[in-house]
Amino acid sequence: MIVGDDGWRAEMVVARRRALTLAEFLALPEDEPALEYEQGMVTQKVSPKGRHSTLQWSAAQVVNLYSIPRKLAHAFPEARVTFSGKSYVPDMSVFTWERIPTDEQGYVLDDFLIAPDIAVEIASPGQGRQKLLDRCRWYVENGVRVALLVDPRRFTVTELRPGAEPRVYRRGQKIDLDDVIAGFALSLDELFGALRVR
Repeated sequence: MIVGDDGWRAEMVVARRRALTLAEFLALPEDEPALEYEQGMVTQKVSPKGRHSTLQWSAAQVVNLYSIPRKLAHAFPEARVTFSGKSYVPDMSVFTWERIPTDEQGYVLDDFLIAPDIAVEIASPGQGRQKLLDRCRWYVENGVRVALLVDPRRFTVTELRPGAEPRVYRRGQKIDLDDVIAGFALSLDELFGALRVR
């Protein structure tokens, strides 16, 4: 159930009666968990739980600690990206340095209207893995260079790239992302190691 002020409820009643255009969707107020737009329909993301939240923070930190000082890339957790007629909120979007959406003064924009270079989705309990894989496929078919599906229950990451079969990585392995972020590889031991606090 989507909860909001009276105006928001009125907007959702309208949304149930007819499909929204992308412009109408983008004019709606933001909600928590985030709303997403696909083919006229509005859906709400699954609320993140402990493992999901930990991995999201850890992945962004690993990418940013390496990439920002070198001005190679920037990872944005839970940033809305709108491109190719859809509006999603990946768990993490990574833009290479020269592609970070900025204004004329170089400040990061609020609205990201281009595909990120890397899109990361993290499976939450109750979320269908196939649906997330389909979303990752859509990402790479529409301009994303690498999509990663992180599965905290299996301790795996599935990598999708344009024109290639999905590849599953497990603990003890690294995902080579040098073609997107020079010199960078994502260690699954480091990523999933954040889940263990004792």
